[in-house]
Amino acid sequence: MRAVLAAMTLGAATVGLVACTNQFEAPYDPGVCYYVVPGETEGEDPKLNVVARDQPQIELCAARLEEMRVRFLRMGGSNREIIGAYQGQFIFIDRQGVKFGKTLTGARFFALARTGDGRLAVPGAIVRDEEGRPVAVAENPPTAPAQ
Repeated sequence: MRAVLAAMTLGAATVGLVACTNQFEAPYDPGVCYYVVPGETEGEDPKLNVVARDQPQIELCAARLEEMRVRFLRMGGSNREIIGAYQGQFIFIDRQGVKFGKTLTGARFFALARTGDGRLAVPGAIVRDEEGRPVAVAENPPTAPAQ
């Protein structure tokens, strides 16, 4: 009985590992920002389209993806949520802002929030009203006087 239970546990663990290795990964191309088009059928890998090259950091890639999203909306598109990829990480842009994640389905790190007028900003820089709604971006701190 124990041998059967051990074999079943080992078999389930092996299937789990195989499923993890088949998971779609973000490309690691240095400085290349991708738009990720989800597969149309279950099991189909997403397609990657280059949005920009020579992007020095992930936030700039997110800005290029946001520009693309807004441009498509102005042309009559309806897709308000998009996914991008940059150097091994996924970028998720939606109505709340920008989140980063290592996988398409796993945990996401909140990186940029939307201001009251729809712009993107670092969450700590957003001034909110009494009810928590974003109203503005905080001013830069005063600079130290020259010595």
